[in-house]
Amino acid sequence: MADNKTIYTSPLVERNASKEMAELFGPQKKFITWRRLWLELAKAQRKLGLKISQVQISEMARHLDDINFNKAAGYEKKFRHDVMAHIHTFGEAAPKAAPIIHLGATSCDITDNADLIIIRDGLRITAGKLAAVINLLAKFAKKYRALPSLGFTHYQPAQLTTVGKRATMWCYEFAMDLEEIEHRLDKLPFRGIKGTTGTQASFLALFDGNQKKVQRLDKMVAAAFGFKTTCAVTGQTYLRKVDSLVVNSLASIAQSAHKLCNDLRLLANLKEIEEPFEKSQVGSSAMAYKRNPMRCERVTALSRLVLSLASSPQMTASEQWLERTLDDSANRRVVIPETFLAVDGILEILTNVLDGLVVYPKVIAAHVAAELPFMATENILMAVVKAGGDRQKVHERIRVHSHEASEQVKKFGRPNDLIGRLKGDPAFAKVDFKKVLNPKDYVGRAPQQVDGFVKEVVAPVIRKYRAGLNRKVDLKV
Repeated sequence: MADNKTIYTSPLVERNASKEMAELFGPQKKFITWRRLWLELAKAQRKLGLKISQVQISEMARHLDDINFNKAAGYEKKFRHDVMAHIHTFGEAAPKAAPIIHLGATSCDITDNADLIIIRDGLRITAGKLAAVINLLAKFAKKYRALPSLGFTHYQPAQLTTVGKRATMWCYEFAMDLEEIEHRLDKLPFRGIKGTTGTQASFLALFDGNQKKVQRLDKMVAAAFGFKTTCAVTGQTYLRKVDSLVVNSLASIAQSAHKLCNDLRLLANLKEIEEPFEKSQVGSSAMAYKRNPMRCERVTALSRLVLSLASSPQMTASEQWLERTLDDSANRRVVIPETFLAVDGILEILTNVLDGLVVYPKVIAAHVAAELPFMATENILMAVVKAGGDRQKVHERIRVHSHEASEQVKKFGRPNDLIGRLKGDPAFAKVDFKKVLNPKDYVGRAPQQVDGFVKEVVAPVIRKYRAGLNRKVDLKV
């Protein structure tokens, strides 16, 4: 075998995804799952009356894990068929069982069901990590629930919000993603034991036309792997639309992650919020002062990969001919694992980032102070009118002063002096400027919205996933 430094290896495994997810899509897990399916198929067939001995069952059970990959590779080279290669490899490990391994089955009775088992496990891992991200964002939102911050529309200063309220918007997207993942888990079917074109004809022949036994066989194998339902109908494969639905649920996470990390990159430029930056971390090989948001940039990069991968299962599902065509196989072997691995990497990075976000309240306050005079003009106008002033005349005075102050800021780079101008105008003599310039009066119900969101949306997630929330991630660079 070539040295692993001389051949390409996936950065998704080397740099991003967790060991847990990488092992889930590794060869050992895949082929052990195939053997477990052959075992459970044989056990169910024996219970339903086929001539399969307990000795054969026990021998299969003893050899689930000891896969001779070199031998399997040799058989695959000979047969040009991976399932047949592993049938023969398993048969050599369990020779007494060799005559009944894969009895009545087609390849997809094994491969498709194994894929669904692995997909289910991948979705479960993803759900737990999503919950951890939601928990971290909720903690952040609660901590900064009332810290006034500039809101931005069109990336232009807008009405104030709070740092915590903005975090709830990020969090809400991930909460919706978790609902989608849970829905996919709840609805994910087992392909079942359906035979070559999905008609179960081979099993009907094995059981001498006994349809009830064939139906029971389907349910028994599904139940052995914890599936409540099997596909209502199939061709040779389960409908590839299932893959499309799963991958699109994962792509939804990528959308949310991309949005969050783009926002954090923008805020880092404003010096309001930064991702963690370690003591000896280097931001640039040339510019020593740099503190680049490289973790968030990795998330957006991986997110774009996932979003591009999401179209492939859609095309594969639409391309299947009649009961099946094999042009799905090479595509699925890449797209499904890589989507899971990329999303896992995204969630690993986000957990690390959100566990160490740095907020700079004084910078945030300075940005608020620079824009608040303009935002406060309506309240100032109301205060003058309440004190007996003429609304139209005061409005004109504010307009003139605002444009003059804006000119000082934009043309000359000077501080916003609108308030000083208004204080110097007799028309505003009765205004309590300290009162009208309190930023907390301009955030509306943002703090209360944070409280309500955490209680109604996040608390149920925390209760459900409590055991896995406090994970620490040490990123691979």
